[in-house]
Amino acid sequence: MLLTITTTQTPTAPASDLGFLLHKHPERAQRFDQSFGTAHVFYPEAGAERCTAALLLEVDPQALLRTRTSVSAPDSAPAQYVNDRPYAASSLFTVALGRVMRTALRGHCEQRPELARTPVPLELHLPAVPCRPGPERARALFEPLGWSVEAEPVPLDPGLPGWGDSHHLSLTLTGTLRLSEALNHLYVLLPAMDGGRKHYWVDESEVEELLRAGGAAGDDAEEPGWLATHPERSWITRRLLDRRERYVRTALGRLCEAEESPGTRAEDDPAVEERGPDPAEQRAGAVLAVLRAEQAESVIDLGCGSGRLLTQLTRESALRRVTGVDVSADALARVEESRAELLVGSVLYRDRRFHGYDAAVLMEVIEHLDTSRLPAMEEVVLGGAAPRVVVVTTPNAEYNTHDESLGEGAFRHGDHRFEWSRAEFAAWSDRVADTYGYTVRRLPVGPQHPETGAPTQMAVFIRATPREEAGT
Repeated sequence: MLLTITTTQTPTAPASDLGFLLHKHPERAQRFDQSFGTAHVFYPEAGAERCTAALLLEVDPQALLRTRTSVSAPDSAPAQYVNDRPYAASSLFTVALGRVMRTALRGHCEQRPELARTPVPLELHLPAVPCRPGPERARALFEPLGWSVEAEPVPLDPGLPGWGDSHHLSLTLTGTLRLSEALNHLYVLLPAMDGGRKHYWVDESEVEELLRAGGAAGDDAEEPGWLATHPERSWITRRLLDRRERYVRTALGRLCEAEESPGTRAEDDPAVEERGPDPAEQRAGAVLAVLRAEQAESVIDLGCGSGRLLTQLTRESALRRVTGVDVSADALARVEESRAELLVGSVLYRDRRFHGYDAAVLMEVIEHLDTSRLPAMEEVVLGGAAPRVVVVTTPNAEYNTHDESLGEGAFRHGDHRFEWSRAEFAAWSDRVADTYGYTVRRLPVGPQHPETGAPTQMAVFIRATPREEAGT
């Protein structure tokens, strides 16, 4: 990951004074160790007329995997090592930016305080920025802040133009701003462009950090701050806070107060109202409701990941036995201590350990499998283990039209192999139920739209025929 910051000489200061603002001497190359890699700051050029500082972040994929705590990062085994995190300006990059240039972000410069308060000519360049919404979104985010934006899609392979473009942009921003403003724009907007794919948990502290970087955290500010007046503030806030509504409402309320516009409270923001409760919490609640209704006493969570559902299952007093299964041992290592049994395994291979449960849950699992491998999963779960109840949830592709961050045909997650419409899910679940002797009912999960349905679709399979114990 690379960021270059270039400035030119002004009537009051040579370009090399950029070193004072960044608190990094132009004649020294500096190294800063991070938990996920190493950051370097150096100056490719440092003259009186033109000066360029570079922040280079080298990510160690194994170190990243060891320190990864967020369930928003890919959990499939190959994706843990093979992804764009080491090369694109994601949340990892903004964390390094915040640590390495903390003083510059806050606009402090004891040696040249007047320079820190003065707009200077700047050119910021990032060769690879994840932005699934595309160049239009990049312009909508940066142009209202006074930047001239060049956003060019990065081809998947320059030698094979037929492959098309990737979801990454080569981004160049040109403008005359205070350096602290420029860095805070990057600090907030880069992870928003990346779809909020933060590598760490979002909690209450993220609200204060967002407000600080957006210029709205202080009570004595003369102006409301750039984020409070940004036309895309709702979109930015939802993405940065991982669509966690409690935090989103708090942040938008504070931003409205900073703007001194009580008529546009967060509670009245249609973008927030439409989103509703956290989708993951809705799915977990729907699964728990089914298990209670079916009076399940034992359950196996197949593809449990880092254990978000599993933790709630262990709190159900009616469940005397709870087991979590995942292909990733590292994901299981992040599961909070509980009474659940944890197994490394795959839904694609017959496993006697999967037998003997009242219910099996595959919550947001099947869309991570290639469609050619779904029959193997069906045979393992409904044919081999054959629990009395099987609960499957998966995204409703039709509902994706309500997410403006997704382009046409785009998936909600980079590791999804498919996303089905309601008709496609119905055809699949009917076929599976008929093949393995189950009845099936389908339920919507989340707020329903009259034309596109709910964001998540659920199938509840109930075994209709006596089970014959499968052989080894």
